[in-house]
Amino acid sequence: MRRAILFMPIAMFAAPLAAQALENHNANAPVDVEADRIEVQDRQDRAVFSGNVKVRQAGLALDAARLTVSYAGGPGQGVDIERLDAAGGVVVRSATETARGQYAIYDLNSRQITMLGGVSLEQRGNRINGGRLVIDLDTGRATVDGRSSAPAGSGIEGGTGGRVTGRFTVPQRNDQ
Repeated sequence: MRRAILFMPIAMFAAPLAAQALENHNANAPVDVEADRIEVQDRQDRAVFSGNVKVRQAGLALDAARLTVSYAGGPGQGVDIERLDAAGGVVVRSATETARGQYAIYDLNSRQITMLGGVSLEQRGNRINGGRLVIDLDTGRATVDGRSSAPAGSGIEGGTGGRVTGRFTVPQRNDQ
């Protein structure tokens, strides 16, 4: 019983952080990409961007060392982006949140961003750390767990010993 009482304040502080992460992002907006280099692999329906990659979509920004864009379509049909795979110091930002990790997968069809490898999510002075972060762009719900599911052989661990850690701001009170 005492254990539940001790953890209750943490849950109350954590709820606002997770509840609003990138809520109502327009995943249908155009995706702008810039990088030092691009390699188009038409037979595999993908393009690989490398070197100082910057992605912008509506109010969302994603920066990474490397980005693979998977798309559907063909000659004369146009290109429909389905998925973005980012690697190397990935940072995802909106006006109020910043998420960091070693890898990120942005699935435009499911409207989810999954980040792996020593992730952190910061919002209004609050910060959560873990191994994996999943953000639902429709609801804004963010889930952080302590274990990472990074690609095999990557050497990326959660960075938090398999646990989620956090630091939350506390409103300043005037003691009189």
